[in-house]
Amino acid sequence: MNPGHKQLIQIALVALLLIGCIAVLLPFTGTLLFAIVICVTTLPIRNRLLRLCRGRSNLAALLVSILLLLLLVAPMALLSGSLADGVEIAIRYLKPLMEHGLPATPPAWLISMPIVGTDIASYWHELIESREEMNNLLRQFLDPTRKLALAAVALFAQGLLQLVLVIFFVFFIFRDAHIYVEALHTGSRMLAGDLGERMLALVEGTVTGVMAGIVGTAAAQAVVGMVGFIIAGVPGIVILTVATFFFSMVPVVGATLIWLGAAVWLYNEGQAGWAVFMVLWGMFGISSVDNFLKPVLISRTASLPLLLIVVGVFGGVLVFGFIGLFLGPTLLALGQVLIREWLAHAGPDVERPASREGIAQ
Repeated sequence: MNPGHKQLIQIALVALLLIGCIAVLLPFTGTLLFAIVICVTTLPIRNRLLRLCRGRSNLAALLVSILLLLLLVAPMALLSGSLADGVEIAIRYLKPLMEHGLPATPPAWLISMPIVGTDIASYWHELIESREEMNNLLRQFLDPTRKLALAAVALFAQGLLQLVLVIFFVFFIFRDAHIYVEALHTGSRMLAGDLGERMLALVEGTVTGVMAGIVGTAAAQAVVGMVGFIIAGVPGIVILTVATFFFSMVPVVGATLIWLGAAVWLYNEGQAGWAVFMVLWGMFGISSVDNFLKPVLISRTASLPLLLIVVGVFGGVLVFGFIGLFLGPTLLALGQVLIREWLAHAGPDVERPASREGIAQ
């Protein structure tokens, strides 16, 4: 066989092998990346447990996995159960309206609403007189609400299963962590020498900083929310605090669903003043924590400019989804290092002769 043809066949086989590996791993890309993020940020805990376990990596990885199950999966399962119960209560509450119609008189708190209370009361009486219009209105309201509730329950269940899979990956990564760490350092040195080592350290610092910022901000929002729930007298403080912590990590929506739901419950109970307090506390207390605390925590831990942090976090989420919280700042940090290295090596050779000619003229 011609040596050139043999080389082409070898390249084609390697390419097909790589394509096959990528196709197999593609459905688990987000899960694997999230597992790697958790491994990077919890590596000090694993190393400490490894010393306590006298070097038995299997036992140390198992203990870390159990700890993550208790801290992440158990609260998520509790929230999923509470959400399912809430959907069931809402269905039980709305079902009589579909069967028997609205009460003859609207609730007192609805009539007492400023500006719009009188209009709502008059429309209420129109709906009572026209049962067909009322049923159409209820259907228009119930169908999207039912779909949204089912989608939320399905999303929580899917997130719970994905979290279990993430911890499953964490166990195996931590079990053979020494192999992966050595391979990463060897590969980085082969590719870029000392620069590769610095970039590897930068990735670790950036990922740890972003995780510290996200978890620290979520914890702060949960504490602020708990104080507001206690002051307003909202029941189920533990569940609401845990929900605020987890929802604070979700981009865009954040903890707004929790404190807004608490405000709606207070208003429905006739406590309009406390409902207004809850809205103000949520807007200027709970939600505002995310605006200034997260960038500060990330920038202090990751040693990145604040502008790169903000752009990286929001841009990463828009492009990659939740995992973009970590990928965005990491990619910008690596790009910054490469640009600085290029300028440091190219700057003296390119800029100084031109500047001297300009001075001589």
